Amino acid sequence: MKKKTDVVVVGGGLGGLAVAVMLARGGRKVTLLEKSRHLGGRAHTTEVEGYRFNLGPHALYLGGAAVRVLESLAVPMQGGCPRGEGSFALKNGHLHSMPAGAVSLLMTDLLGAAGKLEFGRVMTGLSRVDAERLEGRSLREWLDEHVTRAEVREVVAAFFRVSTYCADANALAADVAVAQFQLARKGVRYLDGGWSELVKALAGKAKEAGVEVVGSARVESVVREEGATQARVRGVQLADGTEYEAEAVVVTGAPRDVSALLPGDEVVAGWEAEVKPVKAASLEVGLSKLPRPRALFALGVDRPWYASVHSAWAKLAPEGGAMVHVAKYLGGGETEASEGELEGVLDVLQPGWREHVVTKRFLPGLTVMNALPTKSLERRPGPRVEHVRGLYVVGDWVGSEGLLADATLASAETVWRLLSTEAGARAA
Repeated sequence: MKKKTDVVVVGGGLGGLAVAVMLARGGRKVTLLEKSRHLGGRAHTTEVEGYRFNLGPHALYLGGAAVRVLESLAVPMQGGCPRGEGSFALKNGHLHSMPAGAVSLLMTDLLGAAGKLEFGRVMTGLSRVDAERLEGRSLREWLDEHVTRAEVREVVAAFFRVSTYCADANALAADVAVAQFQLARKGVRYLDGGWSELVKALAGKAKEAGVEVVGSARVESVVREEGATQARVRGVQLADGTEYEAEAVVVTGAPRDVSALLPGDEVVAGWEAEVKPVKAASLEVGLSKLPRPRALFALGVDRPWYASVHSAWAKLAPEGGAMVHVAKYLGGGETEASEGELEGVLDVLQPGWREHVVTKRFLPGLTVMNALPTKSLERRPGPRVEHVRGLYVVGDWVGSEGLLADATLASAETVWRLLSTEAGARAA
């Protein structure tokens, strides 16, 4: 069976939904094909007994591309922003006051007097660093050059880790890390109801714009024809034999997802071969109450730990309850962690928590980002696939702007602009 449309969007995550809405509002006939029964991808949220489980700890960076794009689409982003209270640094199994400001830096026993002076100097100077001038260097190289004391280097590295979600300072590009750290200092927001609220809102916008959304539709391949100098997209073929003819195809997801739809394409296969996914282990716990209500956040210094009571700032748990996220950022070849490791972190932050467990979920090796940024973002693949006319990609590994959801939605926005420009050129 053959069907016709203007644009096929493969994948119904945030990027796919956003680009579909933008294109449909511009007058294109858009068909979105999602292989699962539900939309959202990694932005999916599960509700269990009133507790809202995201796929790991999610936060919107307030100064990033995701907020810009969602605001342009009039998508509500209700929630709260952590203000720093109840924050601790975790080192050698003990909690220390987090040096998040001048007063807390003076009071903490995490650093000695000389370390406090250097830490203050480094953190103040980071806001003035020109990240672009660091291209070609790793974060580890930058840390070794600019931070003298080992105790300070550990703490600064932990701040970079939590802002980038990346634990491998030897591989992470310094320019990317510094730019992301500067962005994170503008604040983050946890979302009421979880990230599925964004998905729900975008799905509603897609319906209003006339996007045809087809669930349980597994795309098997991108159909193209070879030309004298360049291949050209003709549409897609589904696993059930259905074909969609289209002028343009937008594929969302990981490099491996794109490669699977274009067998034999050496360029796309090269993208898949080059990337190294960023992973984390995640423990999410729904508690009937917090044993220590004032202990809301812990950041590992000597180990890549993270623990946060997201429900302290966003509606993610029933009244009186708490949703707690614990994570271990995985790096250096580590792809999984044990549940016991993460439970041990929660033992330190919230001793006695086991007596109050209502529900919990453990994910030993969650993909946080599809490609560890080892080079400047300018070197990532662009949304337009240059050797296949009419083919575009959207994802957190695409384009020259941002990480995580920021990169996904920035690349979706760029695809919309490219296709709008091309449509305008044809009309002229």
